[in-house]
Amino acid sequence: MPSVCFYFQVHQPYRLRHYTFFDIGRNHFYEDEDTNCDILLKVARKSYLPMNRLLLEQIRRCKGRFKVAFSLTGTVITQFEAWAPEVIRSFQDLAETGCVEFLSETDAHSLAFQTSQEEFCEQVRAHDARIEALFGQKPRVFRNTELIYNNDLANLIERMGYEAILAEGADQILGWRSPNFVYQPSTCLDLKLLLKNYRLSDDIAFRFSNHEWPEFPLTAEKFASWAHASNASGEVINLFMDYETFGEHQGESTGIFQFMQALPECVLSHPDFDFRTPTEVARTMAPMARLDVPLFISWADAERDLTAWLGNDMQNDAIEALYKLEPQVRATKSPELLWTWRRLQTSDHFYYMCTKWFADGDVHKYFNPYGSPYEAYINYMNVLADFELTLKTYGHAAASSPAPASEAHSNA
Repeated sequence: MPSVCFYFQVHQPYRLRHYTFFDIGRNHFYEDEDTNCDILLKVARKSYLPMNRLLLEQIRRCKGRFKVAFSLTGTVITQFEAWAPEVIRSFQDLAETGCVEFLSETDAHSLAFQTSQEEFCEQVRAHDARIEALFGQKPRVFRNTELIYNNDLANLIERMGYEAILAEGADQILGWRSPNFVYQPSTCLDLKLLLKNYRLSDDIAFRFSNHEWPEFPLTAEKFASWAHASNASGEVINLFMDYETFGEHQGESTGIFQFMQALPECVLSHPDFDFRTPTEVARTMAPMARLDVPLFISWADAERDLTAWLGNDMQNDAIEALYKLEPQVRATKSPELLWTWRRLQTSDHFYYMCTKWFADGDVHKYFNPYGSPYEAYINYMNVLADFELTLKTYGHAAASSPAPASEAHSNA
């Protein structure tokens, strides 16, 4: 039976405030709390809350036959807890239906796998613990930040005990193959690989309101007919996209909510079709083939590679400087400094430094607080300079403080 697998990415970063050279050593507060709060509340009002209500209604209307999956980053969860706890409750309502799966990822929405395996594994475990505490689910499927993927990541994820991993159905890895099957990483024994059908996903996420698109307007009936047709030679259509697509990227006036309200029943009108979560897909479908992906891919931009975050000298310099601080951060044993360092790892900080301002320019400008990538780099490096000073000050203070009596006795 052909299936549709919906996965939504829910993420908001902590944007940095305007931080100048003269703030270094004087001001240790890095984030623009007012802006972060305002954006979160705006997107919650326009997107998260109405879309969660819509999905809950459709799950009930379809008597549990409509299913979706989410990946909530640790940064957005923390912001929900601080400023919009009602959004957390609405996700919990969805979790209670038994038709919604929550996935694993890095807690800070970071690029840690590229730099520090220890940090990567810690963030994944921390994120899983938060998901289980909030939604009563232990994640069984992993999605890396920005769908970044290669063979080495798949090997580690299999060793960590996950059943499946998500990735982009990029042309450079699929070649003549279709993304509408389950695959297996070439170096894994059990892990399943679910690939995004980027053409159908982007019809919703990017082209839905484009009046110049030949298929405009996109109706639920039309999209369902494409899905039915495309799975004539496939088993599963993986529709992966940002959750902000609904109500934010595609505003309410575009008809995006009406589209999603009608879509489940249109898809289910075909007797051979159903909806499944990623874990259900992994457990019920055998791999069609093994895929070798030695080089990193992602879901970003036309190239589907890492150049949106690590494509120029500024980005590489910033991320190298950030992860050089790892030994000092861990040596402090300070949960507060560790969490600050992790928030500085969020991939958005490096995305803002991207100099690809051509075909993908509009995407890179969305919610970008900076006027240029050079401004983003300077601001970030000023923050990092102050954070490094803070670590040194913390280390000197710890070294100069008298040892506790028990420790002094043991050193005698």
